[in-house]
Amino acid sequence: MTEQDIADPAAPGTARAAAPVLAAAPWSGSGDGTRITAVRTFLCAPQGCPYVIVRVETNQPGLYGLGCASDPQRTTAIRAVVDDYLGPLLVGRDPADVEDLHRLLLNSGYWRGGSIGHNALAGVDVALWDIKGKSAGLPLFSLLGGRVRESAEAYTHVDGADAAQIAEAVLAAADGGYRHVRVQVAVPGTDAYGTAPRDAEEAERRTRRAGSWDSLGYLRHVPPVLREVRERVGPGVELLHDVHERLTPSQARELVRAVQDADLFFLEDALAPEDAAHFAQLRAAGTVPLAVGELYAEPQAYLPLLEQRVIDFARIRIPTLGGLTPTRKLVAACELFGVRTAPHGPGDVSPVGMAANLALDISSPAFGVQEAASFTEATREVFPGAPVPRSGRLFPSEAPGLGVDFDEAAARRHPAPAPLQHDRWALLRAADGSAHRP
Repeated sequence: MTEQDIADPAAPGTARAAAPVLAAAPWSGSGDGTRITAVRTFLCAPQGCPYVIVRVETNQPGLYGLGCASDPQRTTAIRAVVDDYLGPLLVGRDPADVEDLHRLLLNSGYWRGGSIGHNALAGVDVALWDIKGKSAGLPLFSLLGGRVRESAEAYTHVDGADAAQIAEAVLAAADGGYRHVRVQVAVPGTDAYGTAPRDAEEAERRTRRAGSWDSLGYLRHVPPVLREVRERVGPGVELLHDVHERLTPSQARELVRAVQDADLFFLEDALAPEDAAHFAQLRAAGTVPLAVGELYAEPQAYLPLLEQRVIDFARIRIPTLGGLTPTRKLVAACELFGVRTAPHGPGDVSPVGMAANLALDISSPAFGVQEAASFTEATREVFPGAPVPRSGRLFPSEAPGLGVDFDEAAARRHPAPAPLQHDRWALLRAADGSAHRP
């Protein structure tokens, strides 16, 4: 990365000299002679959180692919992996060989895996799939097996300080067509995840990360509120709740027992990835459907949970898992084990990443529900064709490839924040002052 890139993070990554085509495939490539000529990266933040966008260009006029490599806490590290390592390896190769290129790039780092390497790999991988769809003249879902549904049911987010306020927001979302709504509850005296600051003082405290997390306060306050919200909205709306990995295994079991009567569609991230071995005990604590996965960087991490039948929804995040190539195989495994997908789709997944989610949603029988961000007007300007929910559903584009484009000029008007600036939200402390999972 050059000094210019740091000063202007929305500028495309500097093109590197093409490396020799090492470990070239023992075949000649596609007959039409299409080859990768450049791999460029862009940082921008029209949604407020930083995006890493990858553009893979070819020698065919107008033929390029876009990918999302967004991890809002490690954007410049991911960009460096693409610019310095993955991109130079791709120049001169046939973009049609997606499986081969994915395996080649994965193996090119002897110490494989991890969220930084996988996000970088995902940006390239999704861009190659975009090229494949454009070359075939088909929307991406057609290359993944075609439609199994017309649209993807989506869920939106609401939060509030009490059950009455939350229920009103849930019913408003239902009036807008949403049948699934994630509910987050403000907890007095603690920094509760997924809730808006109640006043300017709390907003300032959160900016400084002067607040703290009180697990016991959460356990006392949240279950009664969720039960009351269910009573107020009735059975016609599916309610979801995200614990955000903030509880110990024993506390998570207590929560499962306490929210039985709230009739949740699922309880998300009741356990952190490090505590996944406790899912069998969590399953035994009640009948609440369990969802997990947005933090998983390895598709293999899901396999014990699938085999033991201890989760109901896989919260897949395509960028963190390394792209569409490994994720579509994980989704097939979910189908075989009767687990539904609930892809991660908050505002820090770009419209390019959301379009990749939608291609899987439309083509997989395992699909359950799609998290849907409300993209800002600025984001929709930067990403023409961005998926936007209509009456609580997402409809796929019929355009070839992902169906989403990237306006570089518009992106420059929304530069990404400096490194560490976006990390503040994750620097949570417990009531005793110790560092806590965010």
